[in-house]
Amino acid sequence: MGVTIVLGSQWGDEGKGKITDMLSQQATLCCRAAGGHNAGHTIVHDNITYDFHILPSGLVSPSCVNLIGAGTVVHVPSFFKELASLEEKGLKDAGKRIFISDRAHVCFDLHSVVDGLEEAKLGGRKVGTTGKGIGPCYSDKAARRGVRVGEILDEAIFERKLRSLHAGYTARFGDLDYDVDEEIGRFKDYRQRLVPYVVDQLAFFKQYKDSPNTLVEGANALMLDLDHGTYPYVTSSSTGLGGAVQALSLNPASITSVIGVVKAYTTRVGSGPFPSEQLNEYGDKLQSVGREFGVTTGRRRRCGWFDLVLCRYSQAINHYTALNLTKLDILDDFDEIKVAVAYVLPDGTRLTDTYPADAGVLEKVKVEYVTLPGWKSNTMGVKKYEDLPANARAYIEYIERELGGVPVKWIGTGPARDHMICRE
Repeated sequence: MGVTIVLGSQWGDEGKGKITDMLSQQATLCCRAAGGHNAGHTIVHDNITYDFHILPSGLVSPSCVNLIGAGTVVHVPSFFKELASLEEKGLKDAGKRIFISDRAHVCFDLHSVVDGLEEAKLGGRKVGTTGKGIGPCYSDKAARRGVRVGEILDEAIFERKLRSLHAGYTARFGDLDYDVDEEIGRFKDYRQRLVPYVVDQLAFFKQYKDSPNTLVEGANALMLDLDHGTYPYVTSSSTGLGGAVQALSLNPASITSVIGVVKAYTTRVGSGPFPSEQLNEYGDKLQSVGREFGVTTGRRRRCGWFDLVLCRYSQAINHYTALNLTKLDILDDFDEIKVAVAYVLPDGTRLTDTYPADAGVLEKVKVEYVTLPGWKSNTMGVKKYEDLPANARAYIEYIERELGGVPVKWIGTGPARDHMICRE
């Protein structure tokens, strides 16, 4: 089995959907390893726009089988709603090509209610979650009181465990705006509908052990990783290379490529430190021209310049073999473009390739930039590297050099599926 892993390299929203759509056309399997319906990928395929959240975007390929892996958390109503939406848009056989590991955990409406209460308790130090219940669900998993997808099929175990979760949260928060009997009732229908989708992950993979192309689609991004991200302003799962290997029981020797997806600038949704953020006309311009609103929440994304310190750190953890640089065209109308090359800590220490663990320190760093000339010409839809303006090529090649020679193999030049340069 040859495995390609696509990972977000910044704070998410890098545009991973297009490269996974492209690669899934040759893939036998496409797998999600972590996260839940808090993720968001938009894919434009045959002039139809698809929004993916919990489902792998490999469903767009008619020959690709898809798996929601053991490391994920699954909100069952969202699973069925998203699947129905895809089928209504023409993916008629999507339901025959999607499966869920019986070891994935169930994200309940209860978790969403608790998510809001926990954020409210944080006051001015809110994490800025999507409010989808992802954090509380992973907390229950880690505390060994969660409900696995496979347990939905056993009505008695399922009901006992959900009532126990509800009792625990009621003891903590008091009366909740939530009806446990109503949620239990809904699962009487879901239980029968889920049967064709739930699989033993290892047995499932054995069917595809000779597959030459397996694609792993990352959700969120490295800087939101529970261990390596800007903690505590992170998601609740392992979003990097290690998380993919663990969640899907991958043989590391089978990994043929690790593709890091980076925007030509940097964005972030939610709270937390963001050293290269531009709270000025540059940030506003990136936000408006780039149409930077979250796919899942609709929230405005914070915007800033490309950050080499962040990306070197990301590379050191995820070991990218190639990069996909997205949304180059958003920089078309800038006279000059800045790139963050170093952080200076309050004590004068200069960092170029490591990232402070303390969010409080990160909020105080001074950022050193280099300034590169813009190209002031239209790159949207360009499909050949040599057709890019000279300054655009110089920008890309500068990023390659500064990231130790990791090749920028794919360059996004617009929203359409074929707005992509593929460099050999």
